[in-house]
This record gives sequence, C-alpha cells and structure tokens, in this order.
Amino acid sequence: MSSANLAVEVKGLVKSYTGKKTGKKVAVDGIDLSVKSGEIFALLGPNGAGKTTTVEILEGYRDRDSGQVSVLGQDPNNLGIHGSAWRNRIGIVLQSTKDSEDLSVKEVVHHFAKYYQNPKDPDLVIADVGLSEKMNARVNTLSGGQRRRLDVALGIIGRPEILFLDEPTTGFDPEARRAFWELILKLKAEGVTILLTTHYLDEAEALADRVAVINNGKIIEVSTPQTLGGRNNAKALVSWFENGKKTSIQTDNPTDEVKKLTARFTGEIPELSVTRPTLEEIYISLIGETHE
Repeated sequence: MSSANLAVEVKGLVKSYTGKKTGKKVAVDGIDLSVKSGEIFALLGPNGAGKTTTVEILEGYRDRDSGQVSVLGQDPNNLGIHGSAWRNRIGIVLQSTKDSEDLSVKEVVHHFAKYYQNPKDPDLVIADVGLSEKMNARVNTLSGGQRRRLDVALGIIGRPEILFLDEPTTGFDPEARRAFWELILKLKAEGVTILLTTHYLDEAEALADRVAVINNGKIIEVSTPQTLGGRNNAKALVSWFENGKKTSIQTDNPTDEVKKLTARFTGEIPELSVTRPTLEEIYISLIGETHE
C-alpha cells in the first residue's frame, strides 16, 4: 500500500504508563496500522485494550514512547510551524462534551467556525447534521442523539480531511443510530476519511470498509468486516424443523444440504435458515471472550 494513499500510517507504536499502585502498564505494545484516504476504518477492542490511547496519539493529544506516526503526512507530536495548518485539516468528535450548554445550536456552530481558516457555512452544516429545526434551541435542551449531531457539526465545520469519532452512538436508540449512520456515510461520500471506535459490532459492519481488532495493546487482525477471522470461509449452519424438533448441521457446502432438504420435503422447508458466524461471534473469539 503506497504511503501516498494513506491518511494514517503507524509503525511500531508504543505507549506505557506508570502508576504508584499498578506499576508500569503497556497500553499500546508495538502496533502497526494504516488507514487509506477516504475509507471508514473501525478500531474494535474491549475496555483497556489501547483504543483510546492510540486515537489520542493520532490526534496529537498524547505523546508516545516510541514508534513512527503519520497523520495526513505529519507527525502529530512534531508539528512545529505546521501545527495550525494541520489542525485545520482534522476533525475530532469526543465521547461526550458538556461545553456551551447555555448557548443555542446556531451560536455554538458559528462560534466554532471562527477557529478555522476556511470553515463551511455554519447554517449549511447545521442542516447537514439534521438540526435545522433546533437551530435556535439551547444545547442543554437537546436529546442525546441531537447533541451527538451537534458534536459532529463541530467536528466537520472546518472541512476536515480526516474525522476521528470516539464511540459516536453510545446511548442512542436504534432509530437515532441509523440516522447517524446515514450522516457518516454521507461524509464518506464527500471524501472524508473516518477513524471510528465503537462498542457496537453491527455499527462496524454497517459502516466500516475495514476493521482492526486490538487487545492488550496489540493488533490481533485487520480485515474487512466480512472476512475478519476467516468469517467468509467459516462453516455455515443449516437449520430446519423436522419430526417435531429443530435440526441443524454445520457444513462447508450449504447449497448441497439445501438441495437434499428440497428433495426430501414437499413445498417449503419448515423454518429453514442458513447462517455463518456473526461479526460479534468472530470478534469474541479473537479477543478471547473479553467483552466491552
């Protein structure tokens, strides 16, 4: 993969912490990572796996112990005179913020636009994130989903080339989550590179071009959601109802099994289903059944 086509390139990244009670803990243990320009890349892993530390290093908010990091062609910890210009090229949406609670949506977005050299039209951004009807509402009156949309508005107001999203839909109801997904896919269509951390495996499957599973500070695997952990080649489970009970078989050739069932039954095969392991099942097997 050519470096010219990469928005993020990480080699041998290491970060450790030392606590009085816990001693030295390695949070990120020599990981390599690359994110292509224009893709949605999801970082998955249990709590304490190293996700947030890695993203904070990429954002330039945390120093590293060793390794090489390039984000949009710059080292986030060694920006020098390029710092202001580089920050104008990135957008960040944190897990939760409590700023500007007493201001209106319009006031907040217009205020943040002043931080950037070439911001988008604030009113158009408010429309893009679906908050036009709440433009004059105070931030502290917004629902969780509406507040998250405001967070995204603040993240994209500066026309970022890369957007960092940390657990963007935590606490959303299903309808709000899917509306948010549509917004993220729209940003991708506009050419924005998106690096996402999420607890939700269905979210990663719906949005991500590629996913990386991290645990104990190490990258276990990087793949597409469809092929992670050999998911696409895993045995299929063919299930049906027969003789008063649910029957199933695991097979590498589900089509052949269905043909056999078709020959045996007259009409529809009762309660027929053909499934392969879900992304969640593969994820749990990769991290050793350590849950978020």
